[in-house]
Amino acid sequence: MPAAPVGWAGRPTVMCSAHQHDDLELNLVAEGGTMLYLFGGVPVEVGPGSVAAFWAAVPHQLIANSATRAHWVHLPFENFLSWGLPDSLVSRLMSGMPLIAPPSAAIATDPANFAQWAEDLDSDQPELHRIAMLEVEARVRRLALATVGEPVRQYSGDDPALRQVIAMVRHIAEHFREPLTVADVAAAARLHPNYAMTQFRRVVHTTVLDYLTQRRLAEARRLLITTDLPVERVSAESGFGSVSRFYTAFSSAGGVPPATFRRDHRLRRV
Repeated sequence: MPAAPVGWAGRPTVMCSAHQHDDLELNLVAEGGTMLYLFGGVPVEVGPGSVAAFWAAVPHQLIANSATRAHWVHLPFENFLSWGLPDSLVSRLMSGMPLIAPPSAAIATDPANFAQWAEDLDSDQPELHRIAMLEVEARVRRLALATVGEPVRQYSGDDPALRQVIAMVRHIAEHFREPLTVADVAAAARLHPNYAMTQFRRVVHTTVLDYLTQRRLAEARRLLITTDLPVERVSAESGFGSVSRFYTAFSSAGGVPPATFRRDHRLRRV
């Protein structure tokens, strides 16, 4: 997880596994084709000229790519929370739904702006750093306005393996709060469980059950930050079968227990 805001550009590469980091991530496809992401189990295409923003603590993975150049900006989550954005927008991002600008909302100066932000954020001049942060905040606010009511762009390719895995991760995204087995997830793609596990690991590079746990943990983080639910309720609402299992999984993944995570992020939000 970056300790400070950072930006860079380059050729996107397919990720070998889903990963998480507790910050706000912005992507811009500057040249070439599309990037196909899984955001918390939701398959999304980010096309040429599109800007995407998402909470990177939700498991995400680039599983297919034809873009030749993209820009990235990472902002510590406390910076994002300090902007005072509407609760509905914060909740949407923390639920794993990215903001993606439709083609009609593309801004011609985005490539130059992203490049300037990366340079300014790397500068040792505090004023340049402050200017970049203000401009990034303004871009996210414009992005939020442009995406109100816009459906998330779904995968439109014809790769059978991707379609099968997308059916499985979509089922996980829709049912992770419920008791789920590998057989349940495989059935969503009309596959035998053994074959389903092989296909899932080949594309996502992790097991169905590990991915399911990541998705449940992301929901738990969202609830800890945005609600006052007791930890026991957070555990149940996130799909964990027992509180002890939840504590073990949460502490192992994040290094701190749920109550500490909530306290630290609540303090940042003030």
